[in-house]
Amino acid sequence: MTDQPDTPCGEAMLLHALLDRELDAANTLRYEAHVAGCPSCSAELTRMRAMRERLAAGDVAWQAPEGLRTRILDALAQEERRAAPRHRASWARGSIPWLRSLTADRRSLPAGLALAASLAFAVILTRPDPGGDLTTQLVAGHVRSLLANHLTDVQTSDQHTVKPWFTGKIDFSPPVIDLTDRGFPLLGGRLDYIEGKVVAALIYRRNKHVINLFVWPSDGHPPRSLSQDGYTLLGWRQAGLAYWAVSDLNAVELREFMEDFADRAPR
Repeated sequence: MTDQPDTPCGEAMLLHALLDRELDAANTLRYEAHVAGCPSCSAELTRMRAMRERLAAGDVAWQAPEGLRTRILDALAQEERRAAPRHRASWARGSIPWLRSLTADRRSLPAGLALAASLAFAVILTRPDPGGDLTTQLVAGHVRSLLANHLTDVQTSDQHTVKPWFTGKIDFSPPVIDLTDRGFPLLGGRLDYIEGKVVAALIYRRNKHVINLFVWPSDGHPPRSLSQDGYTLLGWRQAGLAYWAVSDLNAVELREFMEDFADRAPR
């Protein structure tokens, strides 16, 4: 006989909303705390995640026609462009500072690490420029991954597992670099949506700080350093790919991450 109840408690009705990221930030945090302390809900959520992973497997998933995927992405891109001014106003009213307070863990660290000459920044900004919509989208993607319990789609430190996971999901192959020996262990990867396209997101950690590295094919973005609402963003181009690292990690160590990744990535 077990002490654990066979069925979830009365709060179980929100498990699907939590799994589908349909709750707002406050209720997400409240319900995650409930699940952590409720064995029956925790077990049910584990079963639901296992079922979702099983349904997403290649042997049971039905692949939509490429034309349908293209039409959906085009429709999403149009909606994003229409909604962009409203989104910027919403974030400007203080959403990101409030979310940042849930994850910030500041420490003072020694400065003095120099950027590699081949990756010298062309522009240094402290506030969003006319292309700031990209900055807002990158920060929003980073924050969503922390608050909605959706940091990774594939959770593993094995680069040889993460890289093939992207095959067939996006039309390019992002380099997945193991930086554990440099103090930036790989946590996994996921898909995200930036500037009207599906992009790869590689997840690394430095102590308690998460680094989202967004990657997509591009020759259009100049290398730059940005900051918005307490988050640092470092962007660079390499081998036909645009890279954007986003984190609340201090700028010195984030640049160290950029240099270490760029040094080992294909050129």
